[in-house]
Amino acid sequence: MKRSFSSYDLLWLSIALFPLLMLAMLFPVQPHDYWWYLRLGRDILEQSAVPITDTYSSIQAGQPVVYLAWLSSVILWLVYQSGGIPLTVLLVAILIGLTYTLLWKLMRGYGLGPRLASLLTLLAGLSGSNNWGVRPQLLMFPLFLAVLWLLLKWHTREQKFPWALILIGWAWANLHGSFTLFFVLTGTAFLFGSGDKKSLFIILLASFLLTFINPNTFGLWRSTLETFVSPITNDLVTEWAPPVNSGWQMNIYFLWLLALIPLAIFSQKRPSLFEIALFLIFTWLGLRSQRFVIWDLFILGMFTASLMPTALIQKIDQMVEVKTASLNIGLGVALLAMPLMFLPGIREKISTQSYPAIATHTPIAATEWLSEHPELPGVMWNDVIYGSYLVHALPSRPVWLDTRIQMSFTLDQMKQYLFVQSAQPGWDVFLAERDVNLLFLAKTQTNLVPAVQNSTDWCKQYEDEISLIYSRCAVLP
Repeated sequence: MKRSFSSYDLLWLSIALFPLLMLAMLFPVQPHDYWWYLRLGRDILEQSAVPITDTYSSIQAGQPVVYLAWLSSVILWLVYQSGGIPLTVLLVAILIGLTYTLLWKLMRGYGLGPRLASLLTLLAGLSGSNNWGVRPQLLMFPLFLAVLWLLLKWHTREQKFPWALILIGWAWANLHGSFTLFFVLTGTAFLFGSGDKKSLFIILLASFLLTFINPNTFGLWRSTLETFVSPITNDLVTEWAPPVNSGWQMNIYFLWLLALIPLAIFSQKRPSLFEIALFLIFTWLGLRSQRFVIWDLFILGMFTASLMPTALIQKIDQMVEVKTASLNIGLGVALLAMPLMFLPGIREKISTQSYPAIATHTPIAATEWLSEHPELPGVMWNDVIYGSYLVHALPSRPVWLDTRIQMSFTLDQMKQYLFVQSAQPGWDVFLAERDVNLLFLAKTQTNLVPAVQNSTDWCKQYEDEISLIYSRCAVLP
């Protein structure tokens, strides 16, 4: 069933990628993380150094900070500087297309035909689409699959010394804190794989040593490991909590896991110990934390391909004599190009339907208004979700808290934020003792907003559909 790439393959790959690319173009940029990465990338280029102390938050000003995703931040800023949100969205679509092309190619290597590989690729993409936020992790998806592909070639002895792993490991360590997954993959291969273990040990050792060639040197590993054991990460951050079967993306994920049970029972194929180990490790990670589901979906695609019965492959992907190669190529290219119509800046010209490129709950208007009123006194307390955009768009006013939760803030500071957020008795005294004179609120803060509105200490300065800005009445100019 395995054969060289053809026009028929291109057509089926394009059919799988078309809806994924369309979704990538249509998903709006969220306010959570993306924006503060832009500020960091800009600061790194302007200062020719990665900041080592916090300058974004008033409560952590001057405290040490470790930015693991420094290189990704530079890349995101350069893309934004060159083409704004439209070019950023195009980058997202390119990364998504590359990621799922690699997954499709990997499954084809197991003997799946183009139709079946395209179906599984589409399912993996749809199920993982809730993890496509514009942040450094997105750049790691193709690297993950490239590492997996190289290790499988090493495992089957098609490639004795995959030296490219060393370069990928070093790049990953400077791009994102998930670089530890590189060592999970290669370490699993070393323990359970069938390739030349001497060569892989050299690669592992070289890759580990090269991780220390980064702006944070030894702080890289320390900060990464602290993230995994941090009570903030494990108790307060939703995406680190175990996944639940809620929403259509997670429905696909859990149904896929269940479907593997009869597939494994009745399949005459037996995956290798390496493939079984990868499946067990990443499924355990995926069921332990929502953050790992996207990585597990890549492994599920590989593992499903390794189990797929030959009879089913032949039934779904009967050999087809291609007589219209040029037509297949034309249709495939058209399907890959059509999502460009949904790119911000283009879609507005061809459709009256509103598809906002930036999430509507991003406080753009309120931030612009506040930037025009520097006379309002600080210190500012803000909604944590707003913090990332404020760090980027209003650098003159340090935020109280932002979404750099695992790397910059303490558990006590998080609890204090939740204390105020929930308007518990004494919240106003807490803010007064810390000279907070400005509140930048989201209307979704359903406990705090009524409490502020009912207080005589706060005067409303600004309101729009999503945001409120209050100043302490006694200190107004």
